[in-house]
Amino acid sequence: MSSEKTGDQKLWGGRFQGQTHKLVEAFTASIGFDRRLYEYDIEGSIAHCKTLQRAKVLSQRECQTIIRGLQAIRKDIRAGRHQWKIEDEDVHMSIERRLTEVIGPVGGKLHTGRSRNDQVTLDLRLYLRDTLHHLRKDLHRLQQSLVTLAERYMGVIMPGYTHLQRAQPVLFSHHALAYVEMVERDKGRLEDALVRINVMPLGSGALAGNNYPIDRHYTASLLHFPRVTQNSLDAVSDRDYVIEVLSACAIVMMHLSRLSEELIVWSSQEFHFTDLPDGFCTGSSMMPQKKNPDVPELIRGKTGRVYGHLLSLLTTLKALPLSYNRDLQEDKEPLFDALDTVTTSVKIYAELMAQLTIRSQHMKAAVSQGFLLATELADYLVQKGVPFRESHHVVGNLVRECIAKGKDLQQLTQQDLLQASPSFDAKTFQVLTPEAAINRKNIVGGTATAQVTKQINGWKKLLRAETKHSVKKK
Repeated sequence: MSSEKTGDQKLWGGRFQGQTHKLVEAFTASIGFDRRLYEYDIEGSIAHCKTLQRAKVLSQRECQTIIRGLQAIRKDIRAGRHQWKIEDEDVHMSIERRLTEVIGPVGGKLHTGRSRNDQVTLDLRLYLRDTLHHLRKDLHRLQQSLVTLAERYMGVIMPGYTHLQRAQPVLFSHHALAYVEMVERDKGRLEDALVRINVMPLGSGALAGNNYPIDRHYTASLLHFPRVTQNSLDAVSDRDYVIEVLSACAIVMMHLSRLSEELIVWSSQEFHFTDLPDGFCTGSSMMPQKKNPDVPELIRGKTGRVYGHLLSLLTTLKALPLSYNRDLQEDKEPLFDALDTVTTSVKIYAELMAQLTIRSQHMKAAVSQGFLLATELADYLVQKGVPFRESHHVVGNLVRECIAKGKDLQQLTQQDLLQASPSFDAKTFQVLTPEAAINRKNIVGGTATAQVTKQINGWKKLLRAETKHSVKKK
């Protein structure tokens, strides 16, 4: 046999006489990354073993022997004693190979009535069920940090922006709560994905089902699945649920990237709205004065990486015929890396936002420039009966005149206002303050102090209830 060939074909049966070429062995192996599924592979194998006994395919003694062997292997893996061999190719064959070594030929009976095709999608669904639960908890903690930040700086006024141009005054707390809303939708998308993840595929075999009288609903009950898949071809080739998760991850990262962009801009000397905690910044190797927002920049950069993972799997699946094809091995690396990236990013931001310092005086100074109260003047005229389009034109002229004279709207005299429109009066100046502008927005969803306070209290109550519910579920 040529030294260029290697690999043990025993697990593949009698179809092959030669050994796998060493290049092919390394190229096709997924054990380097799919071994993180070992807990779920063993959990699924134990349930399958019990189902085979229930169907009288295995005796009670054989079932007990196999389960004890699987539990011993799980213990060894947890302790770092298991040898992951590249010739085993993947986590499934590694565990099955070791099982046969531990308990003898009876270990070979475990694979009766299943294929790696339905086995791997089961493992992925079990893995995602756990992982998304933890990610949802991390998102919950990020919301708590944002709500706490909003409460801490309640009353701080900042410029609200459109087109990155100063537009109208808003409470900083209102701005922070906008991200709480985003994260809530992120959590909802994960919950939606779990509905379709939580379907049990085992029993579908390679593609056509299997020839043994197994009770798939019994297997599902052992693994806490509420439903079983209804079409074996679809079950082994479906990766919609992985795409859904990658899509949800991409949207989470998009939200974090928007937050990153704001923190990067706000922490610049040009804005100086925020001071990032030292533990989340780095210095320059050349310029001693620098404090660089590296963490927000990295998270902004990693967003593109997660987008790429979503696109890669969409591309992989776009032309696959039914049912299983080896291309589907390319689902795991993008999924694992995306989840690792998102989870770490969310955890970091939960800590960073808890320590963020807001420079309220700089925000207040920015509010006093840029004609942020122009809309208040236009709306005041509307309340006096002037059509909005006309009032918009009147105030636009005032702004132009102020720019020419180097003034702000608050520096105008009553005579200046009356020359612009006879509908102005002495009470006009009551609306020309940031506080008045904010508190006039006293409708649901507005930036008024009363509304934002109500939102903060509502979020605190909701997040506490979620925390209690999570503790009870444990």
